[in-house]
Amino acid sequence: MVSGNIKEQIDTLVNLQKIEMETINIKSTLNNVSKKIGTLDNELKEFEQKIEDKEAMIVEMKKNYRDRESDFQMNLDREKKIQVKLRSVKTNKEYQSLLKEIEDVRVRNSKVEDEMIECLDNMDEAEKEVVSKKDEYLHVSARIISEKKDIMKAAEQGKERLAELENDWESVSGKIDSGLLKTYDLIKERNKGRLAVVPVKDAVCHGCNVNLPPQLYNELYRGDTLKFCPNCQRIIYWEGS
Repeated sequence: MVSGNIKEQIDTLVNLQKIEMETINIKSTLNNVSKKIGTLDNELKEFEQKIEDKEAMIVEMKKNYRDRESDFQMNLDREKKIQVKLRSVKTNKEYQSLLKEIEDVRVRNSKVEDEMIECLDNMDEAEKEVVSKKDEYLHVSARIISEKKDIMKAAEQGKERLAELENDWESVSGKIDSGLLKTYDLIKERNKGRLAVVPVKDAVCHGCNVNLPPQLYNELYRGDTLKFCPNCQRIIYWEGS
């Protein structure tokens, strides 16, 4: 049997529930602090890795360019040697063969030269992209540092608020009938921490969205006895239209 004014007891219980729900939300937020910080750190690391990958690509491009440059020079040297040899040939067949070899060397070098030009263009584009990424990195880094500070500040405020809520809980729970508090805890446990006390508006339980029988709704409106939703078994109270 609930002692005292039932409406006052329910109002106090609703207040207690609000304290507990806020406590749960703050604790959930605090539990996610490390995850949020880790996500921001990973974002920065991924950005850094992209820059490092692009710089490594540029190093590889420069190596490829030097290899082609070496090939180009080797082909030039090869052509010079053939030119020298060309001056000493004695037959037309040998002469034509050397001319063909020179042409082949020049074709190869033309292709190598095109590849060198393409490589230079790609290097120039990649280097510009690295410069742009590094500039963007400064902004991303500043944003992440700011967000981490905000998260840590909010965490400190959350801890302070938890201490206040703990005191509020002690004060408010002490005003509630022990039997009602026990019933409240049982319902809360059965509903896995979700709301145990819910309002009824326009004859609809806001815990399960089921219409109450007219007689029960009328009794609830009078507010002189403790009532439970016949569907979800939560404690219910009338909320005016």
